[in-house]
Amino acid sequence: MKLAGIVPAVVVLTAVLSAGERTRITGEYVEARTAEVFAGGCIMNSEAETMGRQAIMAWKITSGSLDGVVLDRLTVAAAVAGDRNLGMREMGGEEPTAVKAIITVDPRANAAQRLALVRLVRELSRGLITDVVRVDTAAVTFATTQNYVEVSVPDQSMQLTVNKEMKHDPSCGAMQWFKPFTVLTQSAMGVAEAHSFSGQGLGTKWSAPDKRSAFYGTFAY
Repeated sequence: MKLAGIVPAVVVLTAVLSAGERTRITGEYVEARTAEVFAGGCIMNSEAETMGRQAIMAWKITSGSLDGVVLDRLTVAAAVAGDRNLGMREMGGEEPTAVKAIITVDPRANAAQRLALVRLVRELSRGLITDVVRVDTAAVTFATTQNYVEVSVPDQSMQLTVNKEMKHDPSCGAMQWFKPFTVLTQSAMGVAEAHSFSGQGLGTKWSAPDKRSAFYGTFAY
């Protein structure tokens, strides 16, 4: 009789642990897009249709696992390009129908971890990415200081430097137009002093420096 009572409890416990696998991933996140996220109406109207089609996103995992695959201290980044402003759905406009991404995964990751990192990017970007063009393996530098967040790939095809201090002149009437692509536990806006992608595969290259186009913070999944 005792064994009959224990088995269901073990099954329930296993189910709870399995469900919890996806909620224990924590770390840092940063993104920048080619349109301002904090601006006055005139700037936003001029950029809404022609800008904001490209972005860089990066995650630095502190600890956690995805379906049993441990991802502690691994880093992953994505260069993303769409056929429309990536954030237009937030403004009531048409969302992009095709969003390509090149995902760069940490070279320390094994085969299972690489697959998990790619899956994590797709899930954390909340359906934004429709087509993963290529998965590269390269060291992704993700450095955070008191004033800056910096992301880079050694061959310089991807570069992002975010100044955490974003000054605002109240007279310009600026406001926040977008939210981060991923859900964050803590978030703030910053200035992308450098934001560029010069790699192959997305059909576009960009450099959009000195724009109030960045979000940074921490995430939990």
